[in-house]
Amino acid sequence: MTQPPTSDARTTPLYDTHVASGATMVEFAGWLMPLRYRSESAEHRAVRDAAGLFDLSHMGEIRVHGPQAADCLDYALVGQLSTLAVGRARYTMIVTEQGGVLDDLIVYRLADDDYLVVANAANTGTVAAALTERAAGFTATITDETADYALLALQGPQSAAILGPLTDVDLSALRPYAAQHGTVAGTAILLSRTGYTGEDGFEIYLRPGTAAPALWDTLVEAGQPHGLLPAGLAARDTLRLEAGMPLYGNELTAELTPYDAGLGRVVKLDKPGDFVGRAALAARASSGPTQVLVGLVGRGRRVPRKGYPVLRDGVPVGTVTSGAPSPTLGKPIAIAAVKAGTDLSSGAFAVDVRGRAEAVDVVDLPFYRRTS
Repeated sequence: MTQPPTSDARTTPLYDTHVASGATMVEFAGWLMPLRYRSESAEHRAVRDAAGLFDLSHMGEIRVHGPQAADCLDYALVGQLSTLAVGRARYTMIVTEQGGVLDDLIVYRLADDDYLVVANAANTGTVAAALTERAAGFTATITDETADYALLALQGPQSAAILGPLTDVDLSALRPYAAQHGTVAGTAILLSRTGYTGEDGFEIYLRPGTAAPALWDTLVEAGQPHGLLPAGLAARDTLRLEAGMPLYGNELTAELTPYDAGLGRVVKLDKPGDFVGRAALAARASSGPTQVLVGLVGRGRRVPRKGYPVLRDGVPVGTVTSGAPSPTLGKPIAIAAVKAGTDLSSGAFAVDVRGRAEAVDVVDLPFYRRTS
């Protein structure tokens, strides 16, 4: 049932729109968000086959601005953001001194001295505080601007066809991980070709208020002939799982380094100067990860869930980090953290699902990759 707003749960500018649309609202990371509208599997398939529209206004937006903004981010994050061109975005991470992941981030360079850091909703405060602390000694200002943004995500193979007639941005020239200011249906926006579904798509940043519900309604109406459906958190999770994308708190935690999550490529140990976590990450890069992430596809119908033990020939060798039924594959799937050095090419693998060993096949990630 829909939960009414509470004093300790924030609502996005689209809350009333979701409720009016019959969405099941749940509390997530301190926000009331749509879990589904009617059918999460239908919403999932709409994104794979046509398009889906998501409200991501709970995500955190943190601005890093000033003459030394680039140097500040090079020190604060594991990537080399000073090499990011204006109008481009990059996936990166912020870690502790011990190398554990505090959050994974998308960073946009809006101007030479102006960056927008997008954090996961549950970690926005942590990221903003860490960036503020790490900015000491740099001529850079850190500002949490989450309340100044609404964020819509239009995802799926029909996204460009839906958005094209509504925007003055040349979508054919907007490459993946690029961003441009423009308008959509007359509303000023920052448009990026990014997403968390494994499909082509766009994320639309705009000011909150009446513009956000109006733009949502415009996109829903424009998308109806193309098969667009509004989509909630449940579909977003199964889409990202099929695409092999990590979720903070599951595949990424403060106890794991990027190398342990198979994402060591985002760490730039060779960039000039020091950065927070460099020594610990260099040591882990040298010694190798403690675990590897693998894909599991169930042979039966029971779903491996987070925390379930992974067995090889009956012996525990790892733990499921994320699992769900896959609407695309029609089978249960899971990502699992398995001890480094485990022989994945032989042996009988299973997941202990509530005391019963359910046979699974070990596969490469991702489970799904779009063909165009």
